[in-house]
Amino acid sequence: MKEKLSVRYLSCVAMFTALSYVAVLLARAIPNVQGFLSYEPKDAVIVIAGFIFGPLTCVVISVLCSLLEMLTISSTGIYGFVMNVVATCAFAVPAAWLYHRRRTQKHAMLGLLCGVLSMAACMIAWNYVITPFYMGVERSVVAGMLASVFLPFNLVKGGLNAALVLLLYKPVVGALRRMGLVAPSRGKKGRFSPAFTVFALLLVATFVLLLLVLLGVL
Repeated sequence: MKEKLSVRYLSCVAMFTALSYVAVLLARAIPNVQGFLSYEPKDAVIVIAGFIFGPLTCVVISVLCSLLEMLTISSTGIYGFVMNVVATCAFAVPAAWLYHRRRTQKHAMLGLLCGVLSMAACMIAWNYVITPFYMGVERSVVAGMLASVFLPFNLVKGGLNAALVLLLYKPVVGALRRMGLVAPSRGKKGRFSPAFTVFALLLVATFVLLLLVLLGVL
């Protein structure tokens, strides 16, 4: 039984890693904010995996996907790898941890909110320390961008990915259960209500509009 569970788990980790990487590739069509900040929906994929398997899985998939990026498409080398792992884990781990404490819509939303705030706060500190090295600019230049560029970008990025998780989690986990890759739920079989789906769609639309504002499209 443990061997079967291990094979099933590793298969799911490999699948979510591949999906995360594909999400990165697809997002490359989206222009960068300020020429170097890129939106990637991979965090939503990784949080969904964390909601299913736990916060440690978020760390594993984040490292694997970021390593693939560094070896194939990234131009920022080890700096980009570190920043990707930190940003994703700061968002995904709190969300998955809180959801695993109690699997309810309320805890899902609370976890995602904590993830967004955690990522925004962490990336202010990490951008202040790391960004001057790979951008080749003075730290004072980066400091001037923290509140006006990095903070709004990470709040919008996190908000959009959180909204995607709310919209996609139930359909994804349902499909995986039908495929036998995820164990059946032991609790009540609940579905997000139509009103909740509309709410998630509105969140997605709102944060897409905010991203377009940051990109200067609107």
